[in-house]
Amino acid sequence: MDIENAKITSTRISMADHGCLTFDLILEGAGWGCSFGGYCIGHGYLGADEFKAESGNGLVAMMKIMDTVGVEHWEDLKGKYIRCKTNGWGGTIDEIGNLIENKWFNIREFFSNN
Repeated sequence: MDIENAKITSTRISMADHGCLTFDLILEGAGWGCSFGGYCIGHGYLGADEFKAESGNGLVAMMKIMDTVGVEHWEDLKGKYIRCKTNGWGGTIDEIGNLIENKWFNIREFFSNN
C-alpha cells in the first residue's frame, strides 16, 4: 500500500444511464487519475415514477468525505488536495486522507460495515 498526494479535479452526483444514484470524486495524482466513490445510494432515473434512497449511509459517507477533506460544501471539494492509499497500478483507491491532519476515510470498509 502506497500513500500518494492527489488533487480532486471534479465531483459528481449522478443517476445517469444506470438507474442508480451515485457520487464520485475524480482524482489526479502524479501521472495517474482515478474515480473515488461510485457506490449506489439511491434508485431512480429521469422520468421514473418512483425514487428510492438506499439508506442514510450514502449521505453519511458523503459527510465523512467532506469532514476528512475539511470542507462544509460538497462543491468545495473540487480543487482540494488530499492523500490516497493506493494499491498500485490498476488498483482501486478505497481510502482518502486529509493532506495535513491524520484524518482518513475508507469507503470500502464504511459500506461493508453499514
